[in-house]
Amino acid sequence: MSAPSSTSDHGQTPRDGRDVRWAAHRVARRRELVDATVRAIRTHGAGVGMEEIAAQAGTSKTVIYRHLGDRLGLYLAVCESVDALILAEIDAAASATSDGDGDARATGSSARRTPPGPAMLGAVIDSYLRLVERDPEVYRFVVRRPDVTLPEGPGDPVTGLSGRIADNLFDLLLAFGPDTEEARGRARAFAWGVVGLVKESADRWLESPGGLSRAQLAAHLAALAHGGLAGALARDAPGPADAHIATAGPGGVDQPDRPADTGRDERDIHDDTARSDETPTFDPAG
Repeated sequence: MSAPSSTSDHGQTPRDGRDVRWAAHRVARRRELVDATVRAIRTHGAGVGMEEIAAQAGTSKTVIYRHLGDRLGLYLAVCESVDALILAEIDAAASATSDGDGDARATGSSARRTPPGPAMLGAVIDSYLRLVERDPEVYRFVVRRPDVTLPEGPGDPVTGLSGRIADNLFDLLLAFGPDTEEARGRARAFAWGVVGLVKESADRWLESPGGLSRAQLAAHLAALAHGGLAGALARDAPGPADAHIATAGPGGVDQPDRPADTGRDERDIHDDTARSDETPTFDPAG
């Protein structure tokens, strides 16, 4: 008697039960190999070799290649696992602090809230730093891509993860301003700015903590991000500050009042000053 087939309600090609079970087995085996790879990275460091990974998994390199492809496939599978973990922890941190960290108030036809406070930002940032502290070698493996050459074009998993985190923050920030094209662009820029701030700080802190604990770093970054966002998001339209920036000199620094143009360049003025400082000499013939 043949095994029952799995059929679709829409009349699609039926799948043999053995195919379904084999597909589930491949998914489970792939997960086991990824977990073994993570354990090997923790033991041997980010530069772990395939032999060490195979030994940790209790199998051969051939089996690993069969399920995960080459070294790139293995790397991408680990990144996918880490990606899911980070996003889940960030979402949980944001949800746990969202109720007490935003002050809802009605504005016209839409509800607006104050920007995310230090508590929410601190929890979200700390959830990212927690992975860096807990699994430093796994983090290095993901961000440094040891012995891996990514194909050209989109698909960089690190950039992809940063983008998904920025997308979540973008949705949060967009709720604090008018739904206009300019506001959306501003929220997108701010989201990427915060993500870049945290990622670069985490990378540097991992190599040189500088006497800061994870909690201290998270608190400092949250205060910096909150201070900047609170001020920037409070401006719905260009105001005097924008005009000031537009007329300021390089770097946004006011330039001192310049003397009226006398037709003489700065070298002439400098020469006059130098001559006025010279000690006069006595001429007996005078």
